[in-house]
Amino acid sequence: MKICVVGAGSMGGMLGVKFHNAGEDVTLIARGPHLEAIHANNGLKLIMNDGTVEIAKGVKATSDIRSVGEQDLVVLGVKAHQIAPIVDDINSLLGDDSILLTIQNGILWWYFQLHGGEFNNRVIESVDPDGKISTAIDPNRIVGSISYPAAEISEPGVIRHIEGLRMPVGELDGVEKERTRMLVDLMKRSGFKSFVLDSIRGETWLKVLGNLTFNPVSALTHATLVDICKCQLTRDLIDKMMTECREVALRLGIGIRLSNERRINGAEQVGKHKTSMLQDIEVGKALELDGLIGAVIEIADLTGTKVDNIKAVYALISLLDQVVQEEGMYIRGEKI
Repeated sequence: MKICVVGAGSMGGMLGVKFHNAGEDVTLIARGPHLEAIHANNGLKLIMNDGTVEIAKGVKATSDIRSVGEQDLVVLGVKAHQIAPIVDDINSLLGDDSILLTIQNGILWWYFQLHGGEFNNRVIESVDPDGKISTAIDPNRIVGSISYPAAEISEPGVIRHIEGLRMPVGELDGVEKERTRMLVDLMKRSGFKSFVLDSIRGETWLKVLGNLTFNPVSALTHATLVDICKCQLTRDLIDKMMTECREVALRLGIGIRLSNERRINGAEQVGKHKTSMLQDIEVGKALELDGLIGAVIEIADLTGTKVDNIKAVYALISLLDQVVQEEGMYIRGEKI
């Protein structure tokens, strides 16, 4: 199978290594020092949490999406806010039978596509301004995946797996298809734990419950997951934000299957892990605020749900993002 991973960062890179070593024809889209290291080392290295090392020797890698050609499977590994500027390039990879697999955190542009009911095909402006992505990409090509593994780029050309291998997949219309089963088989052959979801949206809200809360709080405090959970004040704030998020989901007819306490305890057990948003803050990258938080606030307003705690944290993390982008990031008095 011809597979292109658009965005070979922590999760995209991990998938790319696993798929390549499972015998698939993989092309990675990367840039900068990360791409240079992949070329220099003739491959991308993945260090698993048990210490084993996997190297995608000879894997193809480029920064030029349009040079790759049509693919059987396109894995969209870039952050949600990075999709719109490259949506036409992404389309160049898609043939009549190509699958576009989304692995982003948060609420994505396709949430109300093939949804049915009152909000069917409604554009979520916070993640898809003017409907640019919705218009460009046929929703029938899309399969969603919820990425539970935690990983990070420890240095250019090296991905470090922190924990987790769960990668379920689901169709937007909720109907299991041959391609869905094929993706599950691919994930399993590549070493992931996968299955077909009855509701990709229901599982999305379960993941959002953690991303919406732990990501911004960690970026604001520079604290790891276990630190946030063990501090009673931040633990209480996380619980309040989760309760608000849960109410938004309920307004759309979705009950989140895990309690706040179980979700918080699960995060605590991950340990001294820096969330993706904290990792981005520390290197001065723009934050993926809209998919993780802004879209939830937009849907809350749409459904008449009060989310005062979420809005307060969103205001603070938005200002921090603005300051970092304008002035840079300082750690212990040193600009990075």
